[in-house]
Amino acid sequence: MIRSIIVEDEKKNRDTILKMFEEYFPNIEVLAVCDTTEKGKAAIEQYKPDLAFLDVELPPNTSFQMLEQIGQINFEVIFTTAYDKYALQAIRNSALDYLLKPFTVDDMKQALQRYEEKTNKQNTAMQFQNLFHNLKHSNTTEKKIALSTFSGLTFVPVKNIVRCQADANYTTFYLLDKTKIVVSKTLKEYEELLKDYNFFRVHQSNLINLEHIKNYVRGEGGTVFMTDGSEIDVSRRKKDEFMKKLHEM
Repeated sequence: MIRSIIVEDEKKNRDTILKMFEEYFPNIEVLAVCDTTEKGKAAIEQYKPDLAFLDVELPPNTSFQMLEQIGQINFEVIFTTAYDKYALQAIRNSALDYLLKPFTVDDMKQALQRYEEKTNKQNTAMQFQNLFHNLKHSNTTEKKIALSTFSGLTFVPVKNIVRCQADANYTTFYLLDKTKIVVSKTLKEYEELLKDYNFFRVHQSNLINLEHIKNYVRGEGGTVFMTDGSEIDVSRRKKDEFMKKLHEM
């Protein structure tokens, strides 16, 4: 059995999750259902669950603030949230899991499968440390993202990423110190994650940090010279959008 608690301020959503567990997930034992961060914190400290389902927005606070107050987090969390750009970015940057409302039984099934496949509790602690670090630093240059590698999670300052290169279903990150990190996710996923940090996909295979451009040479599409010494072609169809980005900097 997976010992769980639910922290959700809307009764309709609480009832939906409980009914879903009752009908489709008999291996989920619900220890407590709470509607505020105060009650949620107390329930976590009392029951010490394996897994917590936390609504992000719990006025007047957030579940992020509640988790930071708890201190040592030795349980897994699946956040539940309506679309909220800020919250989703914070969650994704730390490779934490979430369900976007309204979610289906299949969405829940996949989230629980990811939970059961995760075995490294040390990663969980580091993920939340990264989350709290990012929440404290509003300046994007201080943000870090979690990269899932073959050996575990690596936390990288966004400002140190020079470029990302696609290789089928993998992405290679090239860092300022010449380190290369291979991640088993597509470039498209990181294009979405990094678009608000001044990254631009100049080519089907290359996503670059505009802050690390040394020089641009015009041509059919042109070529950018990066601070790590690499030369990246700009595709012809991306050229106009790329030039507009450069002029906005």
